[in-house]
Amino acid sequence: MKTKTISFDQSGILTLDDNTANIFSILLGSLFIAVMAQISIPIPFSPIPITGQTIAVVLLGGLLGARHGAMAVLAYLIEGAIGLPVFAQMKAGVLVLVGPSAGYLWGFVFAAFLIGYLAENGYTTSLVSSFISCFVATTLILVLGTLYLALFYTGFNEALLMGFYPFLIGDVVKSLLCAGLILGLRKAL
Repeated sequence: MKTKTISFDQSGILTLDDNTANIFSILLGSLFIAVMAQISIPIPFSPIPITGQTIAVVLLGGLLGARHGAMAVLAYLIEGAIGLPVFAQMKAGVLVLVGPSAGYLWGFVFAAFLIGYLAENGYTTSLVSSFISCFVATTLILVLGTLYLALFYTGFNEALLMGFYPFLIGDVVKSLLCAGLILGLRKAL
């Protein structure tokens, strides 16, 4: 019986030795996003809650790499689209993927890919570079979410007030947390 090897490559990306293990890591990643989505704090003046999804997305991209991190997010979005209650506040269905938070949800795919790409290319090897990479990824989520909100639900100024500014300080904290976790998990594993 062959044992499975789980390790980090030289750029710090989690590597698994066969397709079954890769698929398992992607599905486990989508489950992690679903669990973190339930950490949800509604904001009275915004249709967008503060959630733990951003932490999950950035961690997965930073640890699994660009392709597998983005695939974990896509699996999560598909799970929600087919009716599994994986989105924030146990929501599900296709309407969530076109609702006010859709730009943020779709932005997760690009952010996971971006942080994964940065990690694969050595931009998450120190706390400072890892923090900057994580913050760039979280900012991408905010920008895409705010643009979607502005285009389809509100005007640009209102979208900034409801969907961008309230999340900036939290995203700095989340980015610092993710940077530390990415570095710490690599050392621990």
